[in-house]
Amino acid sequence: MSHQDRFDELHRRHAEAELAGGEERIRRQHKAGKKTARERLEILLDAGSFSEIDKLVVHQSHDFDMAAQRTPGDGVVTGSGRIHGRPVFVFAQDFTVFGGSLSEAHARKICKIMDLAVKTGAPIIGLNDSGGARIQEGVVSLAGYADVFLRNTLASGVVPQISAIMGPCAGGAVYSPALTDFILMVKNTSYMFVTGPDVIRAVTHEAVSAEDLGGARTHSTTSGVAHFAADSEEECLALIRELMTFLPQNNLEEPPRRPTRDPIDRRDESLQSIVPDQPNKPYDMLDIIRTVLDEHYFFEVHAGFAPNLIVGFGRLGGRPVGIVANQPAHLAGCLDINASLKGARFVRFCDCFNIPLVTFEDVPGFLPGTTQEFGGIIKHGAKLLYAFCEATVPKLTVITRKAYGGAYCVMSSKHIRGDANFAYPTAEIAVMGPEGAVNILYRREAEQAGDPTSFKAEKAREYREMLATPYVAAEHGYIDEVIEPRDTRARLCEVLDLLRSKRDSNPPKKHGNLPL
Repeated sequence: MSHQDRFDELHRRHAEAELAGGEERIRRQHKAGKKTARERLEILLDAGSFSEIDKLVVHQSHDFDMAAQRTPGDGVVTGSGRIHGRPVFVFAQDFTVFGGSLSEAHARKICKIMDLAVKTGAPIIGLNDSGGARIQEGVVSLAGYADVFLRNTLASGVVPQISAIMGPCAGGAVYSPALTDFILMVKNTSYMFVTGPDVIRAVTHEAVSAEDLGGARTHSTTSGVAHFAADSEEECLALIRELMTFLPQNNLEEPPRRPTRDPIDRRDESLQSIVPDQPNKPYDMLDIIRTVLDEHYFFEVHAGFAPNLIVGFGRLGGRPVGIVANQPAHLAGCLDINASLKGARFVRFCDCFNIPLVTFEDVPGFLPGTTQEFGGIIKHGAKLLYAFCEATVPKLTVITRKAYGGAYCVMSSKHIRGDANFAYPTAEIAVMGPEGAVNILYRREAEQAGDPTSFKAEKAREYREMLATPYVAAEHGYIDEVIEPRDTRARLCEVLDLLRSKRDSNPPKKHGNLPL
């Protein structure tokens, strides 16, 4: 065989791998509104940066006539590339080959790039589009999943892990994305569930569609499994590229700075009147967040789930920060089970990857009710408390209005190692609201008063003036400074710069016991 023949053979094998399941299956993928694995990687990665690994790998199974069905790549495209010039490792499951099902060889390819990512300190991005375990391989396929799960767990907190669900993801396959840091889904073309509609119908007699059971809308709102629900595959991949601009490559690096022309001492007069005079009147905390951040830009995460708590990324003076904020426009900003889970996961991610935390606080307490108590608000609320306590990154807090009871303690207070705690003059820091306090403190006197309503109103006014202010907390040093709202950006940027060399640690231990 001549050199040219050998080169031709190489080119033939490459072409076969790139054609994957063949033109008819590629047409079917496009007809279903989905792109192929390689098309997705072209959109996700910087142009011309993809370097493929294991392109010619085939499965080694012989059962069920599988020996005659071998496609190079075996249903997953793996390798490395760049996003905004920074290295990442990627895998994209190919639904045109055996429905993207996972075999031993398929899993081995994914494990190889995960191992490389951890060794080199680069993020892992998985594009999932798979019918699940390859039934023809039986337990060997299940073993492949478990090999991936182990690597997800060991890589957690070492390198960022991002999962995009771009087709089916069912059964055991869902647990790899669930172990990663962020999950993105595409509306109408992707779904996730442990057991599908047919099994549910047979076991519980519930009739539900795949979209209602595990679609992007369901998981981005009701269950909170997904952090983002995109309208298209292009938007989903663009969201990943945008998310990456806030993240470091690994847990030993700082997040990437971005030059800004937005002055760090910019004062915004509009902030002076955003918090209403009436303590029970709602307002949109996003108006404060966006005004304070560089270029008024806030990249919200988990926007559709537990909207009473806001989380996401922004920048102050070019430095990425993680934002956690109560939202008075939903449930008065109360903390509930879902908000606690959402906040705890986000806080822990930021702490893993050296992203400072900025908390905007307006919280009247934890949401009351039997549903919350029976659902375990105590242990779930403790997760958010645990996360803030454990975090050693710079922690900055701004109390805009209410900070009542245990919720005051939880929201990155000075007592749980808050580095800089500010309050607006409109802040009310107290054990509870004035009306509730008066009902307890003056119950007997109110019963004996000629006009109980007027008596309670007067006592509530006295309580508000005496205790529901930022000044008692400031006198104790629990608040470092009471600031005018227009100065928020300048003070946060100043303190963030001061804290960039902060070093703190937790007691030596294998790991704590998060209240799960």
